[in-house]
Amino acid sequence: MSYNILLFDLDDTLLDFGANETDSLNQLFEHHGYTLSDELLQIYRSVNKQLWTDYENGVIELQVVLNSRFSETLSRLDKVVDGLQWENKYRELLGSGVQLHMDGALEICQSLSASHRLFIITNGITQTQIKRLKQAGLYPFFEDIFDSQSIGFQKPSTQFFDYVMSHIKDFNKKEALIIGDSLNTDIKGGLLSGIDTCWINRKGLEHPAEIPSTFTIKSLLELPDICSRGSKS
Repeated sequence: MSYNILLFDLDDTLLDFGANETDSLNQLFEHHGYTLSDELLQIYRSVNKQLWTDYENGVIELQVVLNSRFSETLSRLDKVVDGLQWENKYRELLGSGVQLHMDGALEICQSLSASHRLFIITNGITQTQIKRLKQAGLYPFFEDIFDSQSIGFQKPSTQFFDYVMSHIKDFNKKEALIIGDSLNTDIKGGLLSGIDTCWINRKGLEHPAEIPSTFTIKSLLELPDICSRGSKS
């Protein structure tokens, strides 16, 4: 039995979030009269990473991440800013930025959608992710989009994947494959939920034994061959 249901992560799996993020952050800080120096960017990324980690571990709510990451960043410089106002502008810039595809993403999704059922699973923000998918030309290829903001739980929690499985008609674990670049959210989520996984390891990182993946590839271009194989579950 081949994989018929493909659950794709979005950021850095199908779309180059890093490029969009850097451009959007530069515009955001410039809009508010700041120059995004390397030092300031490093501070932001440290604050942002910790907040997202706390969210994924269930320590804080999503709105805390969104409403405080910029205010916390600027507070390190003894500046007081409206975190929500900054976040809203950032979302606007992210959604309207150039949505660059990862290696062959458009062609792969177009080709696979003719014979497979494609879905998005993301810890991103609902409207931003939908807008980015549409601008990238990927939106028509997906049957549905599942995001943590709408569901109320985030990857890798079993609650997130239980919701996904219960909201896909005729879902069969043996026909499903999770495709993503993150071991801690996508691959671990599949491991906890009993769904086969495909880790996109573009940087050739070492694969830790505690988070095994069913398949490991370096490029999306390798995916069609895997999708035609039988489930290992």
